[in-house]
Formats: sequence, C-alpha cells, structure tokens
Amino acid sequence: MNPTPEAILDYWYSVDMKKAWFQSTPEIDTQIRDNYEYLWEQAAAGALNHWAETPDGALALVIVLDQFPLNMFRDQARSFQTEQLAVQVTRQAIKRGFDRKITQNRLSFLFMPLMHSENMVDQELSVQLFEQTKLDDNIRFARHHRDIIRKFGRFPHRNPILKRQSSHEELEYLSSKQAFMG
Repeated sequence: MNPTPEAILDYWYSVDMKKAWFQSTPEIDTQIRDNYEYLWEQAAAGALNHWAETPDGALALVIVLDQFPLNMFRDQARSFQTEQLAVQVTRQAIKRGFDRKITQNRLSFLFMPLMHSENMVDQELSVQLFEQTKLDDNIRFARHHRDIIRKFGRFPHRNPILKRQSSHEELEYLSSKQAFMG
C-alpha cells in the first residue's frame, strides 16, 4: 500500500527527521531507501503526478523526487536522477499559487529543487523566492548555491559522482575552505 502525501509530510516533518535533514546518517539513508525507494520509482515513472494537484501533495511529491534520492542514493549519480522532475513540480506548484497555501515552516522544501538545480534560471528563481518569503535560514544558502552555478555553471562537488572532468579552477575551489560539498 502506498503512503499518502500526508503520510510523507508527517514522516519528513517529524521531530526525528528534522534533526537529520542536513546531517543525515547512514541509518537514516537506509531507512528512507528501505521504506520509500519503491515510491520514488513510482514518482519517477509519473505514477504519482496526481499528487501535484494539491499544495500538500505537490510538496510531498517534491520531497520524494528531490530529498529522498539524496539520502537513498548518497554519492551516486541516481541521487540527481529526478531533480528536474522535482523542479517541474515546484514550478507548477508556484504557478498554481500553492506556495501561498503551504505553511511557512514547510515552504523551504518546496523551493529546494530550484536551489539544487544546475540551471541558472532555477537558481535565480530560488534566491528570489527565498528572499520574497523571508525564509531567512535559507536565503544565504540559496545565494551561495546560485553563486556556485554562476561561477562554474554546475556544482563541482558533483563532478566525481557524475563522472565529469573537473576544471583546474573547480579543483582549486574544491580544495579550498569555501568549498561546498553538500
């Protein structure tokens, strides 16, 4: 039986998961993979597109497509496989005004696929949305992500995972204290 969007949101916004959002553990990664990989596969195949018809459904779908694979497939190319699908859901949700219907304390994850994207237009929209909604905790991260894409056109820390050749400038950046490894 598939979980509902509400069940995904209850799981993702639980006290225990909030602690792991940006400091996951191998145990959390395994838990998400064991419990939700099949759901991610369904979402990747378009079988959960109907979730995008409601604000909570769109948010849950974004979490399944954008956040779960980062945990389930850490340090693997698959972790980015559904990133652009998540961007599409985010853009559709914004177009439908869902960003005005999702509570402030949950809104950052609706915008997160834009921050994760290696597309400059997505990055600019990410910064704009985080600034407009005054999601202060994420504004500096959105700007930082945008600046990396502005400088390199991609996230250099993904190069080894995606088997891309790093430029000399990217290698210097990656060995610096300013490097984002996220």
